[in-house]
Parts: sequence; C-alpha cells; structure tokens
Amino acid sequence: MTGTTRSSNGLDDRRKRLLFRCWHRGTREMDLILGRFADAEIGNLSEAELTELETLLEVNDPDLYAAITGDKVLPADVAGAIFARIKAFPITDGNL
Repeated sequence: MTGTTRSSNGLDDRRKRLLFRCWHRGTREMDLILGRFADAEIGNLSEAELTELETLLEVNDPDLYAAITGDKVLPADVAGAIFARIKAFPITDGNL
C-alpha cells in the first residue's frame, strides 16, 4: 500500500485537510504511521481530538518518529490521548 484508502468524500474541510496532512508529511515512515491512523479514525474524531491532532502535526517528523518509537519524549501539551492512540495503532496490515 502506498497511500490513503479512504476517500475524503463526506468529510468536512477540517478533516479533509488533516487527512491530507497525515499522508503528506515529508517522510514515508510518518506518512504510513499517521496516514493509516487518519484513514481509520478521522471520521470519528471529536473536535477536541482534531485540535489535538493538529497540534501533534506541528511536531517535525524526526522528533515525532523518535517519540513514536520511544527514543524521545514529547512535551506533555503535545503527547496527549491522540498521540497515545497513534502510538498504539497497528501500522501494518501484514502486506508491507
């Protein structure tokens, strides 16, 4: 798999923008981690969770990847519930 499997049809503009940002990070690893999470969850996130995701997306790729792999700790105001869900989300479906 090389990209989104979710159509943006039916999503509001904020969710469409976040889905795009999750799949277009700049590093392939982060595209796969954040993109797959967004494909599965973007339609179900609350407004507060969307805000948290927007904040998390401001973290640069190397720091965010290091935090996801456990090599770095993010500040508490960034590493909230959405970060924990992304970190726990299965990034592979067995086809990679």
